[in-house]
Amino acid sequence: MTAIIEARGLSKRFGANVALDNVSFSIEPGRIVGLIGPNGAGKTTAIKAILGLTSFGGDLKVLGLDPRTQRDELMRDVCFMADVAVLPRWLRVAQALDYCEGVHPRFVRARAEEFLRKTDIRVNSRVRELSKGMVTQLHLALTLAIDARLLVLDEPTLGLDLLYRRAFYDTLLNDYFDKDRTILLTTHQVEEVENLFTDVIFVSRGRIALTSSVEELGGRYLQLTTAAERAAPARALKPFYEREVFGRVAMFFEGRTAAELSPLGDLRTPSIADLFVATMQGTMKT
Repeated sequence: MTAIIEARGLSKRFGANVALDNVSFSIEPGRIVGLIGPNGAGKTTAIKAILGLTSFGGDLKVLGLDPRTQRDELMRDVCFMADVAVLPRWLRVAQALDYCEGVHPRFVRARAEEFLRKTDIRVNSRVRELSKGMVTQLHLALTLAIDARLLVLDEPTLGLDLLYRRAFYDTLLNDYFDKDRTILLTTHQVEEVENLFTDVIFVSRGRIALTSSVEELGGRYLQLTTAAERAAPARALKPFYEREVFGRVAMFFEGRTAAELSPLGDLRTPSIADLFVATMQGTMKT
């Protein structure tokens, strides 16, 4: 199976700052991948490289194309939605539809109009008359109307309330995603969307801290919660991270079995959000 994104030794510097440090990863077709990391970890730089918006070192292929030299061809099959509104405030909704229909060969106007009919957005409204949530809905309508193979979302629901965020991701899953499309998503609201992911890539200080399919995480990582007085035997098994929770100790292990850990306390597969925190804290201590 040919990868949608294949990065080998991806590197990028801004003066003395290393934004991407010899990063390698692969994303297969039909996956929803969470690119997750703290501020300044290199997520946005990686996205800019994928979209052909910045120079970089190493080898990167997106849909089999080099973003540095084949960007025009690449963007016929790629859609991007950022965390900031980029539509001019004077623009009317109908004019936004006209523009996308005129510039993108794979924009299906009827699909955008169908989506907008489910919202309170009027086609004669100007962007400045819309709330932040409605502007995001308009962006989503324009995005979903493009029959792209790769959708890149960079904090698309930043600043929206819970209802808008939930509606956004429900629409993304129900009206857009299928086995022929791939979605790459960055977000700080991991708890809300972790059930969407098929794969995760954790980034820290410009390096890959973890890459895995979600289904493989349960076989690799376990979280043990035990009483403080029983923590010593568990520590002997060398957790990579631990924290206190209401007088008990939560420990995270990689490569240990349930048979080893279950006699020592309560055992479960960590959530992606908890595993992210544990991985980042462990990485930042080294």
